[in-house]
Amino acid sequence: MRGDALCSRVGAGWHTAPVLIPDSTARRRPSVPVTPEDLAGLRRRVTAVLVASQILGGLGVATGIALAAVLAKQVSGDEALSGLAPTATVAGTALLSVPLAALMTARGRRPGLVLAYLIGALGAGVVVLAAAVGSFPLLLVGMAGFGAASSANLQARFAAADLAEPQRRARAISNVVWATTIGAVLGPNIAAPAGRSVAGLGIPAAAGPFLWAAGVFLVSAVMVQVLLRPDPLLTARALAPEEEKSAGARSIRAGFAAVAASPRARLALVTVAVSHTAMVSIMSMTPVDLGHHGASIDLIGLVISGHIAGMYAFSPVMGRLSDRLGRLSVIGLAVGLLACAVLLAGTAGGNHGQTAVGLFVLGLGWSAGLVSGSALLTDSVPQAARAAAQGLSDLTMNTAAGVGGAAAGLVVATASYAWLNLAAACLLLPLAALALFSRRPATR
Repeated sequence: MRGDALCSRVGAGWHTAPVLIPDSTARRRPSVPVTPEDLAGLRRRVTAVLVASQILGGLGVATGIALAAVLAKQVSGDEALSGLAPTATVAGTALLSVPLAALMTARGRRPGLVLAYLIGALGAGVVVLAAAVGSFPLLLVGMAGFGAASSANLQARFAAADLAEPQRRARAISNVVWATTIGAVLGPNIAAPAGRSVAGLGIPAAAGPFLWAAGVFLVSAVMVQVLLRPDPLLTARALAPEEEKSAGARSIRAGFAAVAASPRARLALVTVAVSHTAMVSIMSMTPVDLGHHGASIDLIGLVISGHIAGMYAFSPVMGRLSDRLGRLSVIGLAVGLLACAVLLAGTAGGNHGQTAVGLFVLGLGWSAGLVSGSALLTDSVPQAARAAAQGLSDLTMNTAAGVGGAAAGLVVATASYAWLNLAAACLLLPLAALALFSRRPATR
């Protein structure tokens, strides 16, 4: 068994003597000593690898998702079924969250991230095959596998927090979240060239982005496998206090129990789930509402681009605020921003400018909730149980968002877009109450 000797003089509760970090992927290699002065460099290297993989992974996901509904309509021949493709992706992301968390809990971040990208590449390949043979059920299976890449992108933010100093943990998470901006912006713009590239292969143009996405995910998997060394989670465990190194504390059940036992961990879970559900529900139906009020496709694209900018581009700001002001303060900011967003979007009517502002603020609120909630969850559970608790977080947020996205269409169809925003506002009330209640012990 290989181990990297690593010691640290920073971080609450971490050892000051060299410790061995197991790495099961390189058993016959000699130990490589890492001095305390190297720890800052190790953090930077881990962050750089995660940012690079996040850019590529986000690019692959955004490239495929851009035409998922279009491809589903072409394959099924029924416009009513087109929404099932994105839904299958969300379902795949949710279902794979816990198994991937179990793998990371047992073996470290690197095997889990690599497997997620490989499953995402396989799923993208199945989507291309389904498009070629015209099988809609096979397409949904491929889209579910494609969702594994989203799981990798979500878990990368927690990998960035593994070695971060507690007072800079939210900032580390936000830097990785910010990297998604590049892929999210570029992805839809390369969907058209990707479609043209398969014109002579007998593959529908709408499936071209998935072929490119498969290649991108494979590159991400290789990058993580080769460069993410030593494994950040295993390194953090080796530096943890002795009482947190029990193997029994690393199980999925122990992770769930740790969340259940911590009021702040439960608040973190609710924050991430509510923020994500409100964002997905409103964002998914905004193009429909804009179309009902005469907005052009170009204008709809601009509104969604502004929303994406609010989600990702300002995440470093949310990370710094969370570290400086505290997690609970930024959770309160998230509630306030989301409340403003639903008020603006829900009362906009035909005012496209007001809708655009509302969607931008909605993105900011999501960013504040995701960054502060993720940091609070990491703070609130023992180190050994973190990977399992983080997997539970991703399972909860994606399941809730999947249900919310499906219900959003029904609400708009039977009532209106304004009522959808009112429903999202109602979700914020228990979150606000829980956040206020959680502040009281800290104040005393």
